[in-house]
Amino acid sequence: MPDTPDILGAVLATDPARRVRAVGDLYRLLLNREQVFPATAPAALVLACLLDDPRTLAEDRWGRRAGRRSLRAEVLNWLASFADLARLDVEDGVGTAQDLAAARAARPILHDHIADFCDADDPLVREAALAATALLLADPALASSVPRYAPAVREVLAVSADSYYRWIGRERLAAWGEDVTGLVTAEEERRAALDRAGELAEDPFGGHEQEQAIRWLEEQPEDTAAPERLGRRREDRTAPIPAAPHEPAPEPPVSAAGSEAGYRGPWRIAREEERAEWTFTPYVGVGPLHFGMTLEETTRLLGEAPAVSSYSHHGEDQRLNYADFTEIGIRALFHNGRLGCVAADALTGPQVRLEAAPLTGCAPSHVEDWLVHRTTRSGSLVYSVAGDPVFADLGLAIRSQRAGDVVLTRPLFLLHDWLDLWHALPSEEWNCS
Repeated sequence: MPDTPDILGAVLATDPARRVRAVGDLYRLLLNREQVFPATAPAALVLACLLDDPRTLAEDRWGRRAGRRSLRAEVLNWLASFADLARLDVEDGVGTAQDLAAARAARPILHDHIADFCDADDPLVREAALAATALLLADPALASSVPRYAPAVREVLAVSADSYYRWIGRERLAAWGEDVTGLVTAEEERRAALDRAGELAEDPFGGHEQEQAIRWLEEQPEDTAAPERLGRRREDRTAPIPAAPHEPAPEPPVSAAGSEAGYRGPWRIAREEERAEWTFTPYVGVGPLHFGMTLEETTRLLGEAPAVSSYSHHGEDQRLNYADFTEIGIRALFHNGRLGCVAADALTGPQVRLEAAPLTGCAPSHVEDWLVHRTTRSGSLVYSVAGDPVFADLGLAIRSQRAGDVVLTRPLFLLHDWLDLWHALPSEEWNCS
């Protein structure tokens, strides 16, 4: 596991893959599970000092948010997440009193470094800087600056295409005593319009209305919000959907027992002791793999060469679609040469766990039911055209794969851009059923 100095040193690395991995590590190790740690506040101060470095102008896809943006914008997003957590209390479970005190003490210094970027020409940098600044102004020592920033928070942040920024804008303006009735109404109308258009777009008998809805949805700006919103106050945080009183939460799923010893047929299911044990960190990686890796990095970490690699041709360019690693039992899927999705084979793949519960090689209905009750927030569950449940807050899809006379779970661990399975997955993946 990398140390904090190594992560900070890699943020400005010349290798794009190292930069992407370092930014993922900032979230994974320094803001893990909505907590601050002894190294978190010092890291925030170092990152704020890097914002002026011209190397932060490099653009990439950073894993936690849709679309491309500069490293500067993504560092500001991380600092906004840090500032969001620094507002909370020990009772919220976000850190020890000492670590929270250090996080709060850093806020005035961070504000001084971030303030100039609130007027940046790059709209993504400007919005990220405003989000971080609005959250930093929760510090009583910075309260006098609220009138300076409140107009921009209302005019820029509260009407952003990014739903997380809009939430920050509404929440901060309300905390500052401003009227947000119009913003709340606009958000409700936006959600209702999107829900209605989504229903029409999926209606096979919608005719002209379906076509209009599809065109309207295509014209809407992409919501680049991070799937996980750090630092939300307890009553507004992501929470499991409570089960009805007569419908207790289900037991965690269990994996299939595996084929009998000696069986070597085509549908042989690996026994638990034969599977590698992996854990899953949403939007960061699964097992030893981090999203954003190249094929070479993936091959080196897995210790085996891919048995099958699939490429497509775009003019003179050859693009890698996926690589199958049959010994470990995974399919690694790539976009623009970077790992964006990992599929675990239901019969032979690693046992990937979430909160200690198995996700690979289980009864699909049991996994889906457990996830709905335990890990997803309202509105995050959608279904692919094949009926696969996709949990946007986790970057997780549960597909089914045949194992003789039964079907077992083939979990897909995804980046934000892969959540639309129908358009993101190659045709070969749909044949794994």
